[in-house]
Amino acid sequence: MIKIGTALFEACEELEREKGISKEVIIASLCDAMVTAYKKHLKQKEVPNVEAILDEQSGEIGVFRTKLVVENVQDPNLEISLEDAKEIDEEVELEDEVKIEVTPENFGRIAAQSAKQVITQRIREAERKLVLDEFMEKKGTLTTGIIQRVENRNVIVNIGKTDAIMPQKEQIPGEYYKPGTRIRVFVLNVKETARLPQVIVSHAHAEIVRELFELEVPEIEDGIVEIKSISREAGYRTKIAVTSNDPDVDSVGACIGPRGSRIQTIIGELKNEKIDIVRYSDNPVEYIVNALSPARIISVDILADDEYSKEAFVIVPDDQLSLAIGRDGQNVRLAHKLTGWKIDIKSQSQADKMEYAPQPHKNEEISEAEENDEDIVDEIAEEIKEQEEYGLDEEDTANIESEDQMTEEETIE
Repeated sequence: MIKIGTALFEACEELEREKGISKEVIIASLCDAMVTAYKKHLKQKEVPNVEAILDEQSGEIGVFRTKLVVENVQDPNLEISLEDAKEIDEEVELEDEVKIEVTPENFGRIAAQSAKQVITQRIREAERKLVLDEFMEKKGTLTTGIIQRVENRNVIVNIGKTDAIMPQKEQIPGEYYKPGTRIRVFVLNVKETARLPQVIVSHAHAEIVRELFELEVPEIEDGIVEIKSISREAGYRTKIAVTSNDPDVDSVGACIGPRGSRIQTIIGELKNEKIDIVRYSDNPVEYIVNALSPARIISVDILADDEYSKEAFVIVPDDQLSLAIGRDGQNVRLAHKLTGWKIDIKSQSQADKMEYAPQPHKNEEISEAEENDEDIVDEIAEEIKEQEEYGLDEEDTANIESEDQMTEEETIE
């Protein structure tokens, strides 16, 4: 047996505290290293029934070979006579197995060299597996990290046991990433490499908005309010469609919170990115009208609605065309991503000049349910008009009427 002492166990405990690698992994690695060194000592690749055993109480380690107790020994490497076995253990009987120490003399230095290489390799493998397992579980979720540096336009973010990479395309345009700043990122992907796993994170992913709403709005976490769709142009504007599974709970109002407290927290986390909260509807006309808010809509005509395409023709007042389209087409582009509908927008005067202008479409289900009232487009337009009477500007993205009642046309900046 080779005397190791308590230093090894102290080192194992320190590794367990610092890197989370268990003591058992280190001890197993040491035992494997001893067996490898023994095979090299014998100059044999395969040596059956050999194992290394560490006695934690005495701090000694040795190489042992298991042999079968027989009457007539045929193979001395695998068998031992009953007489010889009795010298090791008096209670042994035929067909029992005994462990015989075969540790060579002056084996300590050879074993130490082999053990150093094996243990170093095993520690790296264990560390890599720990990181891989941890971040595989975090894939598709939010995590908090600290910006380390900017390298070749990539932002390096420390997220615990490893540094993650935020590529340029996953960064918010115009955002300054200052080293030492805490940042909330979305774990986009985890790639296994020869060294530590490579973690890819995003600060521009739409799922960041979903996670933030789930954190800030208890009704979403409880399943009362459901997020149906999100479209985002990071750093500029986000549209989020919500619906309520409880008729007594207003989905938009729940997301905004008392006096806008919930939505303002999310906006602050997103560096004042504009957020439009719209009410989801199974009716495509109503859904498209909501998605195009804050613009007022005159009519929506469904041109195609099948598995191959979904197209709608929308007419807006002349003074609402630029608002409906948005800067560089942002509003209609986000509405398209949110609803999944291809939306063609024309002003009233443009539609009048068209030789074959599509006729306004009215959804049959809504028409039957509201046959004595105005159609759904006029209703939503009237709500927006009422908001303007209270002094709301069309460009406003924050409109809080009260703590309890909000409408989907209210958008938050």
